Amino acid sequence: MSIQTRTTGQDKSGGQTRTDGVEAGQAGGGSLVVAGLAALGIVYGDIGTSPLYAFKVAVETAGAGGPMGADPVPVLGVLSLIVWSLLIVIAFKYVLVVMRADNHGEGGILALLALVRPWSAAGTGSRRLLIAIGIFGATLLYGDGVITPAISVLSAVEGLEVVGAGFTPWVKPITVVILIALFLVQYRGTAAIGRLFGPVMVLWFGTIAVLGIGGILHAPLVLEALDPSWALALARRDGWLAFLVFGAVFLALTGGEALYADMGHVGRRSIRLTWFLVVMPALILNYAGQAGLMLAEPGAVGNPFFRLAPDVLHLPMVVLATVATVIASQSLISGVFTLTRQAIAMGLWPRMKIVQTSAEGYGQIYLPVVNYGLMLLTLGVVLVFKTSDDMAAAYGIAVSGTMLITTLLLAVAMRRVWNWRLAAVLPLAAGFAAIDLGFFASNLFKLPQGGWLPLAAGVVVFLLMRLWERGSTYLLQRVAGMTEPLPVFRARLAGGSVIRTPGLGVFLTRTAADIPEVMQHHVLRNQVLDQHVVILTIAGHEVPRVPSRDRYSVVALGDGLWRVTAHYGFMQTPNIPVVVRRCVEESLGLDLDPDDITYYVGHERVVASDDNPAFSGLAEWLFAFMAHNVADASDFYRIPDRQVVEIGIRIDI
Repeated sequence: MSIQTRTTGQDKSGGQTRTDGVEAGQAGGGSLVVAGLAALGIVYGDIGTSPLYAFKVAVETAGAGGPMGADPVPVLGVLSLIVWSLLIVIAFKYVLVVMRADNHGEGGILALLALVRPWSAAGTGSRRLLIAIGIFGATLLYGDGVITPAISVLSAVEGLEVVGAGFTPWVKPITVVILIALFLVQYRGTAAIGRLFGPVMVLWFGTIAVLGIGGILHAPLVLEALDPSWALALARRDGWLAFLVFGAVFLALTGGEALYADMGHVGRRSIRLTWFLVVMPALILNYAGQAGLMLAEPGAVGNPFFRLAPDVLHLPMVVLATVATVIASQSLISGVFTLTRQAIAMGLWPRMKIVQTSAEGYGQIYLPVVNYGLMLLTLGVVLVFKTSDDMAAAYGIAVSGTMLITTLLLAVAMRRVWNWRLAAVLPLAAGFAAIDLGFFASNLFKLPQGGWLPLAAGVVVFLLMRLWERGSTYLLQRVAGMTEPLPVFRARLAGGSVIRTPGLGVFLTRTAADIPEVMQHHVLRNQVLDQHVVILTIAGHEVPRVPSRDRYSVVALGDGLWRVTAHYGFMQTPNIPVVVRRCVEESLGLDLDPDDITYYVGHERVVASDDNPAFSGLAEWLFAFMAHNVADASDFYRIPDRQVVEIGIRIDI
C-alpha cells in the first residue's frame, strides 16, 4: 500500500487566522494614530485608573495626613517611589525589554511560557518545574480578574462621597448594579463599544493630567520627588514602614502585565508610543498633583484624586471615572476570556463553549461559564469588603507574583531562545527579580487582610489545570490503547460484511495513528461505513497562530480512507466544517454537498474506579467530574447538530 502525504493551506475563512499584529499600525501615520487610540482603549484601563486609589492608600500607609500633618517626607517619599517604579518596572522592564519577548506577535505569560516550553519540557525535573511555575503565574491573573473590576468601579463610585455625604449609603448598591450590568452585556461582545474606548481614555488621561498640573501649582515642591533621595529618606526614617509602603505603591503598577498581554491586539510600537507620549506623563502629573494638594491641604488625604477637581466638576469626574473603570474592568474580563482559550488550546483546561462575538475582531470572544463565575466572585468581593481601601489589601499580591514569574521566564528566553550571553542575562534578570521580589514580599503581608483571596483563587485554578493536564495525558494513553491496526481494519472492509454508503464520514479523534475506537465501534455495531472517510485529528502547537497555508495535512490510507490533521495555535479556535470542506474540495478531489458530510464524535464517559494507580481519591473524582462537564465537541468545533452522530464510549480511570 502506498501512502501519500499532501499539505495544503487554502483555508481562507475557517481557520480564524488573522494577520500578525506585532507591528500593527506601522503602515502609515494615519494607521499608527488608529492603533494608538486602540492601545489607549484596550491596554491602559487598569494602570490608567490606578490614581483613583493607589496614591491614597500608599500615603495612608506611610502615615501622611495623620500626626505628621503636612510633613513632606512621607508624601514626597511615596511620590518618588511611584515615579521611579513607573520608570523602572513599567517603562524599562515591560515596555522596552519584556515586550521584545513576543511569541509570533503575541504577548502575555502563557505566550511566553509557550515560547520557552519546548526547551523546558524535554529534560530534567527542574525544567518541568519551570513549566509548572509558568502555569501558576498565569492562574494568578484569574485572581486579578476578580479583584480589578471590584476595586476599580467601587473606587470610582466612592467619588460620590466627595459630592455629598448623603451618597455614602448608595455607593455599594450602585457599584453592584454597574458590575452586574457589565457582566450581563458581555454576550454582545465589545466590537461596537470598543470603538469608543480610545477617545474616552484620551479624555481621561487629558483630564487627569490637567488636574495634576493644578495640584502641582498648590505645592511646586513636589517636583523634587523626581530625586530618588526622597524615597531613601522615607526608608531611613522607618525601614519597616517603607517596606509596607512598597506593597501599597505596587497598586500603581498593577496594569503592567496587561501591557505585555495585549501586545498582540494593538502592536508593540503603538503601546510604546502611547506610553511615553500620553500615559506615563499623565500618570506622573496626576500623582504629583495629588501630592501637591496633600501638602497644601493635609485633610485631602481622604480622597485626593477627586479633590483635585473644582466642586462643580466633582459629579462629572465621578461619571468619567466610572466609565474609565468600566473600560478597565472590560479589559480584564476580556483578558480572562483570552487566557482561558489559550489554556484550553494548550491542554490545560477542559473544553468550554466559546462564542465569537465579532467577525472582524478575533479577540472578541465570550465564554459564558467564565463570565458568570467571574461575576459571582466579583460581586462577592464587593459585598465582603467595605471600601476600596479595604479591598486594596487583597490587591496586588497576584499581579506581583505574576510579574516575578514573568521575569523568570524572560531570563530563560534570553538565554535559551535568544542565545544571549550569561554576562548580559544575569545582571538584567537579577535586577528585575530583586524589584519584583521586593514588591511580592511586601504584598505578602496583606495576606491576613484579604490578600489570601486572589492567591487562593490562583492556587485552586492551578491545581485544576495540573489535574486536567495530567488526567488528559492519561486518558489519551488509554484511548490510544484502544486503536486497531489499519491492515486489520482494511481486511474487515475487504471481507464484504461492511456496507459502504454514499457520502463522507468524518471521525474526530485524539489519536494520531491506526483506527480510533469511535470508528471501530460504529462499524462493529452498525456494519456500515461511509464511502469516503476522513479520520480527523486536531493538533495544537506552541505558537499563537498557524498560518492558513499550513492549516492541514492529508495522508491517503486507501479504500477511501484519509487521515487529516488540522493544525492550530493556542490563540485559534478550530472551525471543523470549514476545514473539512476545504480539504474535500482541494485535497481529496471529491464533489460532495456539504450536507452529505456526517461527523462522528466520541462521547467519552469517564468513570472513576478504585484500581487506578495514576489517580486516587478526590483527584480521581474531580477529573471525572470535569471530563463529564466538558463542552460538546459539536458546539466547540462549530459542527451543525443535524450532521453529528455521537458514539458513547465508557472509559474507567
